[in-house]
Amino acid sequence: MTAAEKFPEGLTIHPKLTPEQREIFSDEAMAFVMQLAEKFQGRRNDLLKARKVKQKELDAGGSLDFRPDTKEIREGDWTVAPIPKDLQNRRVEITGPAEPKMIINALNSGAKVFMADIEDSLSPTWEKVAESQAALKAAVRRTLSFTSPEGKEYSLKSDDELAVLIVRPRGWHLDEKHITWRGEPLAGGLLDFGLYFFHNAKAALDRGTGPYFYLPKLENAEEAQLWADIFAFAEDYVGVQKGTIKATVLIEVITAVFEMHEILHALKDYIVGLNCGRWDYIFSFIKKFKRRKDMLLPERAQVTMDKAFLKAYSELLIQTCHKRGAFAMGGMAPQIPIKGDDERNEKALAAVKKDKEREVSYGHDGTWVAHPGLIPIAMEVFDRLMPNPNQLDNTREDVKVSAADLLETHKGSVTEAGIRNNINVAIQYTASWLQGNGCVPINNLMEDAATAEISRSQVWQWVHHGEPGCEWYEVLNKDNVDQRFAEELEAIKAQVGEDAFASGAYKDAAELLIDLVKDDTFVEFLTLPAYEKLA
Repeated sequence: MTAAEKFPEGLTIHPKLTPEQREIFSDEAMAFVMQLAEKFQGRRNDLLKARKVKQKELDAGGSLDFRPDTKEIREGDWTVAPIPKDLQNRRVEITGPAEPKMIINALNSGAKVFMADIEDSLSPTWEKVAESQAALKAAVRRTLSFTSPEGKEYSLKSDDELAVLIVRPRGWHLDEKHITWRGEPLAGGLLDFGLYFFHNAKAALDRGTGPYFYLPKLENAEEAQLWADIFAFAEDYVGVQKGTIKATVLIEVITAVFEMHEILHALKDYIVGLNCGRWDYIFSFIKKFKRRKDMLLPERAQVTMDKAFLKAYSELLIQTCHKRGAFAMGGMAPQIPIKGDDERNEKALAAVKKDKEREVSYGHDGTWVAHPGLIPIAMEVFDRLMPNPNQLDNTREDVKVSAADLLETHKGSVTEAGIRNNINVAIQYTASWLQGNGCVPINNLMEDAATAEISRSQVWQWVHHGEPGCEWYEVLNKDNVDQRFAEELEAIKAQVGEDAFASGAYKDAAELLIDLVKDDTFVEFLTLPAYEKLA
């Protein structure tokens, strides 16, 4: 029996399901997903159209400010709903793709929370999407195990030793092309949320936790309200108490920083905090103001959290959250331990320590790391400087942030090394993503789609805003883009070796990126055209 025959109302699963996949994409689960599509996909589509309208305003010279129509919400006296006990202490969170081995290692890692990612660090092949849901279902029931090709076995520790599980579904912009709803691709976020919630909400509650989510890429309060309405419908559908779902919203789009009170208010029955998703936030700054030559950023390494628009963003987020009784989570440390080079390793770990000390001194309630080896460093900092489970009592009333502060660009330079690094990282990451791996160690940093987006979007800006006499023009311009990419392809070949280069997707990645950076039309997300090349 085909999936299309199972769901004649308009929902079609195109790949042939294996017996294991049929347990995840069951009649009952897909009936719920179908209801989500029926009720909410149209609103999602309308919100995506509204994003395009806003972008056109910015491209035409518009700017951003706090909304006059929601002033009462910002100035009102209200707080979010009480936060569950198992989310009160989130001082160190680890993130990674929702893949079996990663899930086990992360839950066992000693971190307080694991964010299992079905978004930026998961390349959404059909097999990965299905595998992630099966693995998460087993993890909630504590039955998940994994055996490596070398024969090493992985299993979960006891309940009291495991991190709290939070799942990040795909953002509103991402489709699931393998499932269509009335002839159009299903919203990836509806599928990811729907399957996880349907299969695991009650099982999680039975274990003393709950269905917890990280919500990515929200651009405004209306998009947060859509999630609130989805949550209310889902709780009623499966028969759990209102407010059972708990969500943390990633503030990783610059339009959203002007609406943090409004986002918290829209989700006040469900939300427990906001997170400084800094890499996507930097990308969004570049993207939203891509036509503004006066708002160009220096190369990525010089865009740091302790100055300009990033410092304002971090401090305003903390002040806003604590005023409303919600947690303010810090950002990702992308460094990974460097084996075989003690000097460079010590320098990298010192940078992590300094960054985490900054976060806790600002007032953050917790932070992110990408590698288990960084957990002890981050934990030591937060244990030393934050003796209580959180810092909700640190209201940061000293913070005075204006719209101009949130738009202040970093000062710095664009060097040949920075240009080459951006091209190199974008090629390597995209090549890996095209082969099904969305979380990639490159140059001793753990890269995901967000950092690759910074790299390619900056290259786009330098190509399109460059002119004779500017500091980077001789290194990169419209006439030598192909040459620069060819040179970095050769550098990658020398780095990874002939065999790995030949079996990789480096040339395909470079061709895709060259098309993107030369096109006068800026493609909103690198993963959208790349997704068309995935199985």
